[in-house]
Parts: sequence; structure tokens; C-alpha cells
Amino acid sequence: MPAAKELPACPVETTLTLIGDKWKVLILRDLMPGTKRFGELKKSIGSVSQKVLTAQLREMEEQGLVNRKVYAEVPPRVEYSLTDLGRSLKPILDAMWNWGESYKAQNA
Repeated sequence: MPAAKELPACPVETTLTLIGDKWKVLILRDLMPGTKRFGELKKSIGSVSQKVLTAQLREMEEQGLVNRKVYAEVPPRVEYSLTDLGRSLKPILDAMWNWGESYKAQNA
């Protein structure tokens, strides 16, 4: 996670620094209901490449938003879930959902 002194002074900019990427928001959305394996996550998100999804998940893990659990199996099984910090973003995603629904209803 970036040190506090490395984060922007503006709280909105800080939030965008952590989740401002389209894929990160979709990863959060798809992990809100619970744990998913990499393949399930890739399928639920859609057009993201494996390379980009891996990079985004690694960043989110470093930032403390996502947990990565590797099982010692053959083939290896990896599961992703949200940390408490990641789950704390739910009101933001809910607000984005509600705003998007209103926008779509007004512009249908």
C-alpha cells in the first residue's frame, strides 16, 4: 500500500488512485458477493485479458483491497476475495450502480 505521504492530498484523488481503473471497479463488483477463482473472475468480467487481470489483482493485493489464497494442489488453485478494506468500498459501488441506473432510465 502506498505510504500516506505518497498519496494525493485530495481524498477523492486518493480513492481514484486505488480504484480509478475500470477493471479494478469491476473486480470489486464481482468479488463483493464472495470468493472467486481466477477463471471465474475472468469470465464474469468479460473482455479483460489474463495479463491485465493478473496485474490489476496484484496491485489490489498490494494496496490491501484483495486477498489471494493459493492452495497446494495440482493444478494449483488460487482464490481471490475482498479484505475488510475492499468490502468497505461497497457504498461507493452501490452509489455508482444507483447513478448508472438513473442515467440509463433518463436516457433510454
